[in-house]
Amino acid sequence: MVATLLSLFLLVFVGATLYFFIGKQMWFPPPINAFGRDLDSQFTRTFIITGIVFVLSQLGLAWAVFRFRENGGRAAHFEGNNTMEIVWTTAALVMFVGLGIAAEHSWADMHFRGASPGALQIEVTGKQFNWYFRYPGADGQFGRIDPRQITESNLLGVDEKDPAGKDDIVTATLAVPVNREIEVTLRAQDVTHAFFVRELRLKQDAVPGMAIKVHFTAEQTGKYELACAELCGLGHYRMRADVLVMSQPEFDAWLAKQKAEQ
Repeated sequence: MVATLLSLFLLVFVGATLYFFIGKQMWFPPPINAFGRDLDSQFTRTFIITGIVFVLSQLGLAWAVFRFRENGGRAAHFEGNNTMEIVWTTAALVMFVGLGIAAEHSWADMHFRGASPGALQIEVTGKQFNWYFRYPGADGQFGRIDPRQITESNLLGVDEKDPAGKDDIVTATLAVPVNREIEVTLRAQDVTHAFFVRELRLKQDAVPGMAIKVHFTAEQTGKYELACAELCGLGHYRMRADVLVMSQPEFDAWLAKQKAEQ
């Protein structure tokens, strides 16, 4: 009876798992960039392959539990099978290497290829427990950062003696124009934070003492959430900001408004 119930449980468990995942009862929000679509395709490939292995192994386990349930006889066993071990080890190696090769282009394009010339430059700074965004002014250059000059009125420590920083714009909202490449320089003032936007499928740590660059192109206007995906302290849960993707004219007007208010 116990073996029969365990076999039935495994069958129900496999069926419920397939229902939730194939039916996408709990799934990702749609991606808004090419990298996100590539990442979703890679996830789907990985999910299908590992899903087949999962289903077959669980069904095999259910059959073995039911077929060889206790019947008063002597148990039989064998010590191992070198041929089978070589086969499944080779299959696993081919699967993992193949998935890595399939993802290589998108991963390299995001992390190893720099942004194209003319990409909009934005500096993102994480500080417990807020995000700050700095845009260059009309000169297109950022002012130098000097941590010794950080004050309540100069949160990022922009060097007051550097002329390039006089027209920099600092905001609490990340706004970008649609269909334009953005290069983000990530910084952290205190502990490690993580820049994470679900719809961009983009996550990158911001590490104190380092300036880390990533780039993306948002292809759909809207309002999205930037969350810190690295446990950074007691206020980690509220370290978030809005990401506004808008048309170029709307972005220009927004930036001009931020400059006037600053």
